[in-house]
Amino acid sequence: MLKHTIECCPDSLWGKEPGGNAYWVIAYHTLFFAHLYLSPCEQEFVPFERAVAGREGFGRTDLGDWRELRPEDVYSREDVLAYWRHVDEGVASWVEGTPLDDPSGFHWLPFSRTEAHLYNLRHIQHHAGQLADRLRRAAGSATPWVPHGRT
Repeated sequence: MLKHTIECCPDSLWGKEPGGNAYWVIAYHTLFFAHLYLSPCEQEFVPFERAVAGREGFGRTDLGDWRELRPEDVYSREDVLAYWRHVDEGVASWVEGTPLDDPSGFHWLPFSRTEAHLYNLRHIQHHAGQLADRLRRAAGSATPWVPHGRT
C-alpha cells in the first residue's frame, strides 16, 4: 500500500508541503525507519546508498530540519521507489537474521524484537494512511487494500 501511494502521487503533490512536510519526505521517513528497525541494532544499521544524512525524521530537530535541505538532498519518485525496493527485498533476510525474543536493539524501543516488528508495521501503516489521505484529497485517487502477498 505504501508503494502504491508513492507510485500514484501526482508530480504536483510530490514536493508540496500542505501545512507540514512534503509528500516525498514522509515516504522517505517511513522507509528509513522501516529499514532501521529491520536492522539488528542502531550500530549495525547500513544506510541506503543515497541516504540524506541527518534528515531521517521530520518536525524533530534531533533528526534534522527538513527546511534546510539542499537541492541534491531531495528525493525523486524514482529514488523513493529504489529505496522501497531495497527495503522490500531485504525484509525476509533481515527478519530471519535476528531472534524474535532478543531485545529490540534500540535503546528507545524498550521491548523485544517481536514487539519492534509490530511497532515498525504500525509506523509504516500510519504513514501509508497519511499519504493515502493526501492522495485522495489532492488527486481523488483511492489506495487499494492489499490483503496479502507482495506487489
